[in-house]
Amino acid sequence: MSESKAYVPPQVWTWEPGNGGRFANINRPIAGATHDKALPRGEHPLQLYSLATPNGIKVTVLLEELLALGHSGAEYDAWLINILEGEQFGSGFVDVNPNSKIPALLDCSNNPPTRVFESGAILLYLAEKFGAFLPQAAGQRAECLSWLFWQMGSVPYLGGGFGHFYAYAPEKLEYPINRFTMEVKRQLDVLDRNLAERRFLCGDDYTIADMANWPWYGGLVLETLYDAQEFLDVGSYTHVNRWAKEIAERPAVQRGRRVNRIWGPEEDHQPERHSAQDLDR
Repeated sequence: MSESKAYVPPQVWTWEPGNGGRFANINRPIAGATHDKALPRGEHPLQLYSLATPNGIKVTVLLEELLALGHSGAEYDAWLINILEGEQFGSGFVDVNPNSKIPALLDCSNNPPTRVFESGAILLYLAEKFGAFLPQAAGQRAECLSWLFWQMGSVPYLGGGFGHFYAYAPEKLEYPINRFTMEVKRQLDVLDRNLAERRFLCGDDYTIADMANWPWYGGLVLETLYDAQEFLDVGSYTHVNRWAKEIAERPAVQRGRRVNRIWGPEEDHQPERHSAQDLDR
């Protein structure tokens, strides 16, 4: 390891705009709107404002799964919020999510409309609203919620930790990459041990726990996230791979992962979704 000058934290930290990294142009240490922009509204009960990141995919997969079950009330309009352009800081979006993160949901079947933000909260809200993909028996429900909240608590180490320092930071730094690689591999081992005895995370039934975890950990082993499969030796997590591949084959998952997507193969692009026919290709 080459020698480098040790960083000494200042007595009081001050923000230096554009201090490096892929997202430096949109990161800032304060909340609130940066510009006035109203959000569009479509004709369906549910209005989703999102982007096809792993957190966004969780919600569109659930919505497509609900529609596949015949829940017509789950029809939705999906509007693109391009976080790379700072659209999450528009006044309308901040009104729906004061934390300025995608996804955000407005349920217009209620008067006044109900706002829901944070992807895990949206999954739980929709599962309870439609009575699907969330077990009702106390023990099974607790197991499902445990894996849902496990994902919400664990994935910052994968995304903001490993993903940032491995893929997006302006320079490769040994200590943070080693630190977060160790934690991500531990998380994969947690999942692999659990899935060695279960078809899905909570047992035989596919739930919102799977939908929450799949875009992140499934994406990691299926070579769609961070291009780190060899580095992490993801092939060694055989049960996670089996689980990830089975979920990836579900038609609703294949539809949901395309919604609000603006990168990758052109045939997968679907910046907005306003009807089932938008995904019929």
